[in-house]
Amino acid sequence: MKYKRILLKLSGEALSGDTGYGVNPEVLDQISTEIKDLHDMGVEVAIVIGGGNIHRGVAGATKGMDRTSSDHMGMLATIINSLAIQDSLERKGVYTRVLSAIRMAEITEPYIRRRAMR
Repeated sequence: MKYKRILLKLSGEALSGDTGYGVNPEVLDQISTEIKDLHDMGVEVAIVIGGGNIHRGVAGATKGMDRTSSDHMGMLATIINSLAIQDSLERKGVYTRVLSAIRMAEITEPYIRRRAMR
């Protein structure tokens, strides 16, 4: 094994597959299976996921939305995708944590670097 720990940047668009919007369950299953394979090899995987398959903050702002509101919507889209990946991985027996700088105590844990490393 070359790497003990990796960071995977996963775009929101990757989750939508050919549909271009939302989360495609078949694509989600395929991605989570590949992540599980890495996990089973002993690789620690941190995932940074986007939300562009649901909402892009910049795109909303260019169409007249308040930039801050549009950015917040994009951040929520990221959380939606994070929960989709979490659910898929945990159904495969892979323990996960969703960390966020946005406080959502019932849904995510606050991002604390030391906690993320454990």
